Amino acid sequence: MVFTVARFNLVDPGATPEALAARYRAALEMAAYADDRGVDTIQTEEHHGAENNWLPSPFVFAGAVLGSTRRIAVTVSAIIGPLYDPLRLAEDIAVLDLIGRGRLVTVAGIGYRPEEYEQLGVEWTRRGRLQDELLETLLTAWTGEPFTYRGRTVRVTPRPYTQPHPMLLVGGSSRAAARRAARLGLPFFPSAHLPELEAYYHEQRERYGTEGWTMMPAKQTPLLHLARDPDRAWAEYGEHFLHEARMYASWQSKDIRSAVRSKATTVGELRDEGVYRIVTPEECVALGGDSLVLHPLCGGMPVDEGWRSLQLFAESVLPRLTS
Repeated sequence: MVFTVARFNLVDPGATPEALAARYRAALEMAAYADDRGVDTIQTEEHHGAENNWLPSPFVFAGAVLGSTRRIAVTVSAIIGPLYDPLRLAEDIAVLDLIGRGRLVTVAGIGYRPEEYEQLGVEWTRRGRLQDELLETLLTAWTGEPFTYRGRTVRVTPRPYTQPHPMLLVGGSSRAAARRAARLGLPFFPSAHLPELEAYYHEQRERYGTEGWTMMPAKQTPLLHLARDPDRAWAEYGEHFLHEARMYASWQSKDIRSAVRSKATTVGELRDEGVYRIVTPEECVALGGDSLVLHPLCGGMPVDEGWRSLQLFAESVLPRLTS
């Protein structure tokens, strides 16, 4: 079976509040439609202070999606863990886990933009220690029992719906991230296809005596848009993909590894590269692989065009994947 994803980061450069409100409402309606049609998960993410309005509050959006859907999972991939208060995050995830009856999946990374830490008043050099504290606190807090936190006794209620705890993965592309996941017995989600890091994670699990697994991206994980005429769609909407690709690439240092990192500087280069792809329904079915990631509102894509892409995926691709 192919795992299907609809991704939303709500980017819309230069948008007015009215336009953003319409985009957010459309994303929720698209999520409900995807839920009805059998898409497996809605994926969202987090960035702060982005001039193109990149979503900064993934759990607020996740709650809205969970409240307007019945069965689809919501994956937050990834939060910037050290930017959160551990106790408040434990409460928020517990409540969302209850609302969704176990449909929330959280991937916790540490990010790669010092300016996001500066904006929220968090010391960049402490991010590793803060991430350790966050993950350890979440796992302890979700037991519902009193525990010692920063020298005082605290208790987090209510307990989550999912036992022993809500789905929590550690994301990243470093040995430190893999080691952190292994030590805590949490699944590991590499940010790119990194078999050597997966092997290291399992070595560390054996060392710590913990259980766990990896959610490894494929060698190629293209972000997809569907159209009957890809040439026309590239000509009309290619700049939206290029905008997102160039901004995302500009944030990442040479040491950051990502499954969707682009080196393109023009629409033509982006099309040739294959990180972002506009495909027909027939081409989408032929892609095969373990997962298909649809990005219907990429880079400020017009909402009507996003709907056309999602509907083509639901009506002309999904039935052929399950037949």
